[in-house]
Amino acid sequence: MANANTPENCPDCEGRLRAIETELVCEDCGLVAETDPIDHGPEWRSFDDDETNRKRTGAPLTRSRHDRGLSTEIGSSSRLRITGRKRRQIGRMRREHNRARFESKADRNQVTGFSEIWRIISQLPLPVNTREQACRLFASAQSASLLQGRSIEGFAAAAVYATCRTRSNARTIEEIVSVSYADAAELKAAYAALNRELGLPIGPIDPTEYLPRYASKLDLETDVERRATCYVTRLREANRIGSRNPSGIAAGCLYTATRTVPTVEPITQAAAADVASVAPATVRATVDNLRELAADPASGFELEGGLG
Repeated sequence: MANANTPENCPDCEGRLRAIETELVCEDCGLVAETDPIDHGPEWRSFDDDETNRKRTGAPLTRSRHDRGLSTEIGSSSRLRITGRKRRQIGRMRREHNRARFESKADRNQVTGFSEIWRIISQLPLPVNTREQACRLFASAQSASLLQGRSIEGFAAAAVYATCRTRSNARTIEEIVSVSYADAAELKAAYAALNRELGLPIGPIDPTEYLPRYASKLDLETDVERRATCYVTRLREANRIGSRNPSGIAAGCLYTATRTVPTVEPITQAAAADVASVAPATVRATVDNLRELAADPASGFELEGGLG
């Protein structure tokens, strides 16, 4: 109901306005400042003890289904006592109806890909709107004929991986593969095709995107995460991040932060490497870079508390 011309305060008493159903009412004097003749809410009411379902609306339209959620299905109800011939007839109708949901092989492939995207995202702590964007990306790849001769599961995993990168909510390939039916080779091949043919707006991954998640997995305090963020920033300013594994840089900075915050129990390089799915040598390389940066007087950088 509210729009750009809706007043924020009551025109009479300057009181606070509140939306009540179709009216905008002043909480102080009760003045009806504005009214909307259209009630956008449902015209039915449902109760828990009501045996009838008054709802006549389905789920909202979504791009994460091949038909945008417009298809219907022949359901079943325990209240209806259907036996014998009629039950078999309804069973055949339900079976044929499910077969007729797909108009082409492309629709079936899309359902397979969307189902895989749903499954991957449900097993990873990702926002729900990531699913919508990943399904749109998969549909775009199918429209561009990129799926021919390639793995559907690989493109589903690649769509999730690419969506996470474009939304600055990066996940490593190992994390995606661990819950996907595709292997790393299929994901990389599909991602390369998506990036090459569709021109995804993807840049280098910022290591700070991994810090909150890794810190949570390692049960580290906020002070450690904050100091690790400072270390990543200093490495970036010194141009020591290029061509390096961002996940390993995040793990190395977290390891260094636990060694320089006196109130925190230090973690091992093996633990930091394990949570980032990298080798301990990758973590040590970041630690060496921080040591070299701190040893350079011109950098103006020092490691608080030092490193043992």
